[in-house]
Amino acid sequence: MRTQVAIIGAGPAGLLLSHLLHLKGIESVVLESRSREEIEATIRAGVLEQGTMDILTEAGVGERMKREGALHHGIELSFGGRRHRIDLSELTGKAITVYAQHEVIKDLVAARLAAQGSILFGVSEVSPQDIDTDNPSVSFLHAGEKHMLRADFVAGCDGFHGVSRPAVPESVRQDYQRIYPFGWFGILVESAPSSDELIYVQHERGFALVSTRSPTVQRLYFQCDPKDSVDNWSDDRIWNELHTRLENSDGWRVKEGKIFQKGIIGMRSFVSTPMQHGRLFLAGDAAHIVPPTGAKGMNLAVGDVKLLSRAIEAFYRKSSGELLAAYTDHALKRVWRAEYFSWWMTSMLHTFADASPFQQQLQRAELENVVNSRALSTALAENYVGAF
Repeated sequence: MRTQVAIIGAGPAGLLLSHLLHLKGIESVVLESRSREEIEATIRAGVLEQGTMDILTEAGVGERMKREGALHHGIELSFGGRRHRIDLSELTGKAITVYAQHEVIKDLVAARLAAQGSILFGVSEVSPQDIDTDNPSVSFLHAGEKHMLRADFVAGCDGFHGVSRPAVPESVRQDYQRIYPFGWFGILVESAPSSDELIYVQHERGFALVSTRSPTVQRLYFQCDPKDSVDNWSDDRIWNELHTRLENSDGWRVKEGKIFQKGIIGMRSFVSTPMQHGRLFLAGDAAHIVPPTGAKGMNLAVGDVKLLSRAIEAFYRKSSGELLAAYTDHALKRVWRAEYFSWWMTSMLHTFADASPFQQQLQRAELENVVNSRALSTALAENYVGAF
């Protein structure tokens, strides 16, 4: 088998990269270990920056997002028994859309198949080969047969646990990581929205978040021990915890409903550099992870493949490798800014078991400063909507 770009992973990064390359007349093959049904059913949250919305629209895959996604012009910060609105649109002229990641994947898969793009689902034993030469390839098993996909470039878009990042030799790779001492307990609920906008809550018992998935589904989170088990949490216990953390004296109440999904996710910050080695280029979670507090994960992946698609186009159209050589430097500027913002939001809103009373008061003072200072509110808003 032969193509121009071999793409490992059919998440948002891999699928969007394939589609952006297709729009420029560049061939690719996407290799995915899971089935189409699995990737389209893996439910993950999605807060899309203005820039991400624009890229999807320009690529011709934003129609359903604009029709079914929830456009939000602000967020709320809740602490000390009061809620404070950050007006994103007024402060930045931009907004965000809440549109789940698996819905983006559905749109991208449909677009690639409609364009007769090549996506091989259910592959295994994937292994990048000869990436430090001008003739890289990817070996894999599909439908019981061994295959070799030869390409000009290999794009590793296979996530944190994928095979692409380990293909970069440890002698040239440096990983930066922080594991947070808490996780998020997330639930999906059949109910009308509790709020028109996301509510980020700082509470003495721990962080909580109200998010809307659709007019009939809510996504709710609360800070928990990452080693806890969902089996320890009955529906009644979950609702009691959410009512305690989310509600205050203003009369607002979170709307209950049937809980149809529960899960605990760990929290980490992670960056691997360089994001390229030879003819292998990493994008999305294969190269970096952010805690979800800043809503940056999928947006960073989209930013990566936007840069990478332009660099690959320049290679073919202008015979120039300049943008490819600079890919890591260009991508990491945005990655580290997002890492900082996600760390800052996480640190400001979560409860740390080892925090001293002095540190707790500083955390409260920081929140007060953010909501009472237009400059600080604007800084939060600019980072949140990606207005850079």
